[in-house]
Formats: sequence, structure tokens, C-alpha cells
Amino acid sequence: MVRSARAGAAALVERLGAFRRGDSGAASWQAKLEEITEFGSNPGDLRMFGFVPRKAGAGAPLVVALHGCGQTAASYDHGIGWSKLADKLGFALLLPEQKRANNFNRCFGWFCPADMERDAGEPLSIRQMIAFMVARHRLDPSRVFVTGLSAGGAMACTLLATYPDVFAGGAIVAGMPYKAAYGRIDALSAMVHGRVRPALIWSGLVRNASSHRGNWPRVSVWHGTDDRTVSPVNGAEIVKQWVGVHRLSRTPISVDRVNGHRRRAWLNRSGVEVVEEYVVDGMAHGTPVRTGGRARSVMTAPYVFDMGISCAEHAAWFWGLTKRRPGRWTKPKR
Repeated sequence: MVRSARAGAAALVERLGAFRRGDSGAASWQAKLEEITEFGSNPGDLRMFGFVPRKAGAGAPLVVALHGCGQTAASYDHGIGWSKLADKLGFALLLPEQKRANNFNRCFGWFCPADMERDAGEPLSIRQMIAFMVARHRLDPSRVFVTGLSAGGAMACTLLATYPDVFAGGAIVAGMPYKAAYGRIDALSAMVHGRVRPALIWSGLVRNASSHRGNWPRVSVWHGTDDRTVSPVNGAEIVKQWVGVHRLSRTPISVDRVNGHRRRAWLNRSGVEVVEEYVVDGMAHGTPVRTGGRARSVMTAPYVFDMGISCAEHAAWFWGLTKRRPGRWTKPKR
């Protein structure tokens, strides 16, 4: 998210460099993404990439996917396979990209006061991209979802908080709660040590970010137990924030293990799961995927690990983009 001096983060960055030097796959992958340069005033000065498969006709959903630090839109998509899933399920894909001129490590500005409010900075740029995609491709404005990794996950949380009227749901991966930090030094401290606040404070920050008083987005939270870049404490605090926003009990209604990893879920009064949490055992800082083999905890792309479970597939199911529930589900032994 912000540059860390910690040895674990430095090693991960070095491995990222090795991927860049040795793998041209992301470069060729970018050819399938369309860059759009005229979509609004773009106060956050971001780049916009889109992908609309043939299956995604009028009324299709839209998924907004935000890369992490050190990544590009193409490398993030290449590692996780969002465009492949879009092809399979028939939804449109929007991939905003941070410019190196804005942040040397291409981190979204979730910790910058100018980029954490509604109708300002990077959130407004992404909102303009969404409006462009919905109008140009006649997409369903009631089925817009956002996800992101690390700084992208923190920005996804920011977008859910500032534009709850735009998003039906989100998935925050190795991210941070909304307004967990103000400035780079504060962000680094929050990332490494975790930022703990009462649920009333966390949820109040979200509720005060807009005038929205309707239904709140459904939120999926993912974090690895071995994350040394963004403390897993932050994943638990994101859950606390959104459980509070939905005014739910802190006690989950459902507890399962999915492909060996713990999942907890909170239901609203209508019996709909509106907050879920995946704790990915043994995963470092990144997004979990499932390649189909037996490999576990193997880096398959920068900040992407084969953990035997696909975050993208499970998020799509949680959002209602597919009826088929992925993975192997079991009740934990008591």
C-alpha cells in the first residue's frame, strides 16, 4: 500500500521484480483490454481500461477491479483472471489504473485526504468511469460491484463507503477499513500494526461519508493469516466496520470451512448474507486463486497465491453473478 521497509515486504517486492523481468504475459494480456481516455473530468488522473465480452449484452452486470501496489490493470487481471471469469459469466469489467506520476509504486490513494471523499479525487474518477461504462454498453446500474487487492482493496472499501448508492456489493482483499489512516506515515503504521477502533466509530465513518440511507452494499472480506505487509487485524476491523454499518450482531450466523479455509457470514433480517469473511490459512499478502493442482501457498503471479480457493469465483457467487456455489463446504469440527 505504501512502501514498507520491512524485510518481508521488501522480499515480496523483489519477487515482483523477478516476475516483471521474466514474464511478458501481462504485457500481451493488456491487448485484450480497451483503454478509454475520455470519460470525464478525471480529477484523480487515473487510467481507464475496460473489457466487455460478447456474452455481456444490454443489462449485464459490471465488476470494477482495482489492482494493488506495484501492479498494473493488465498484470492484476492476468494474475487473477477477472476477464476470463467475465467471459465465462457474461459481465463487463472495468479496470482503473494508477499512474506512476501520481504514486511511484502505483498505489491508489486510499490514505490521502483528497482521495477519500465522495465526488472528489480518485473516487470521483472511478465513478465517472462507471457511468461511462454503464451508458456506453447499456449495463445494469443496479448490479455494479467493486473489488480490489491491498491498496486497491482499501480503495474498494472507500468506494463502497462514499458511493453506497452505486454499488450492490464489494470484495476487499488484504485491504484496510475506510478512513483507517490519513497520510503515508499513518498508513504504514496502520498497515503493519493494525488500526483498531470500536464498531460504532468505524460504521459512523461510513455512514457519514454520504447522505445514503437505503440498503447498504454486501461486502466480502478476504485476508491471509501470514500477511506481513497488511496485518490480518485490519481484515477483522473491516468486518467490524461493515457489520456495524448493516446494524448486525457481532456474532456470525454461519461458520463454515471452504476448501480448508474458514468462512463466517452475517445475515440481515431477511435472511440474506450481507457480510462474509474468509480467513485464508497460510497466505501471505495477496489474492488467493485455485489453479486446479495440489499446490498450496505458491506464488503464481505478483501478489497472487495458489491457496486452493478462488477469491474471484467466490465473490462472483456471493454477489449473485452465478448460481453455482464453488468450492467444498464443510462445517468445522467442534
